[in-house]
Amino acid sequence: MSTIAIVVLNWNGQHWLERSMPGILASAVDQAEVIVADNGSTDGSSDWLAGTYPDVRRIDLGHNMGFAGGYNAALAQVDTTYVVLLNTDVEVRPGWIAPLRALLERDPRMAACQPKVLALNDPQRFEHAGAAGGMIDRNGYPFCRGRIFELTEEDRGQYDDEREVFWATGACMMLRMAAFREVGGFDASLFAHMEEIDLCWRMRLRGWRIGFTSRSVIEHAGGGTLGYGSPRKTYLNFRNSLIVLTKNIQSDHLPYRLVRRLVLDGFAAAKFLLEGHFRHCWEVGRAHRHFFARLPAVLRERRRSKDQWKAPDLTGMYRRSVAYDRFILGHRRFTDLDPAAFIERDAGDGQRPSDSRRGRNP
Repeated sequence: MSTIAIVVLNWNGQHWLERSMPGILASAVDQAEVIVADNGSTDGSSDWLAGTYPDVRRIDLGHNMGFAGGYNAALAQVDTTYVVLLNTDVEVRPGWIAPLRALLERDPRMAACQPKVLALNDPQRFEHAGAAGGMIDRNGYPFCRGRIFELTEEDRGQYDDEREVFWATGACMMLRMAAFREVGGFDASLFAHMEEIDLCWRMRLRGWRIGFTSRSVIEHAGGGTLGYGSPRKTYLNFRNSLIVLTKNIQSDHLPYRLVRRLVLDGFAAAKFLLEGHFRHCWEVGRAHRHFFARLPAVLRERRRSKDQWKAPDLTGMYRRSVAYDRFILGHRRFTDLDPAAFIERDAGDGQRPSDSRRGRNP
């Protein structure tokens, strides 16, 4: 039995599978089992896969359970030490598997890791979903080395390294199954978007670590299921981000944190409105309404989870506001941000909670 399974979650993605499967299968020979979990596709992709690649194991989930629920159901049927979650709209480069596995094997507390993620249609640039490893600011806004909000950087080798990050992208993430099971898998109520950040945050609260290696490289189209300009994506990102922040932030001042975050979201909605993106502005408000409707349940989940927080490791959290730094200070690259504001592990394997006092911001 292979110690690695590559699980591709498909929903109406035949055109992507036709492009990605040859490379995935070629790279997986003698290294990993390839499994395609079908999330209730109606485009014939499941039949196409059975006819074109009959030896590939298929898991039929019956209906669309979203990214979170789909992977939970699929991974419940997978028995390996490590599993790679891989989007259908990803093309892998030769040798991409071994560096990810090596990173997890070197550090028994490393729960997950990701490769360098470049844009499929412009491989000289980082791709929005993951880039060179995910970070998060104190208000719960995610960003990446190589991407701040909508701005992606050109890849000039500036992030060619191996290091810890706060979260790893769900577009291509190698997981230690023991850690995944320990935290109970993905939060299926999120359905899609922010679920990998929630998973990584919950693993970090239990002392696990998350990594990045540039020795592994993939190319990702992005928006293969929901385009980056989709109002539905705006809704899910804003709603789920509030849920993830409320569940996981270590703070005795949660109401203040939420009010500050809601104000910042209000500025984002105003920006959408001024730019003529009226539907996106509406979706921010809808996300807030649905968040408050679910708030009692989210708070109950927070109380249950707090009993399980042990030796939290928050390496990669940014103790400033990345929104302030981007839209007020004009920072456009990850390297423009204040390096002293990131929580880092010190040489003694503890954490230095470097809460920068320079230029405090919302």
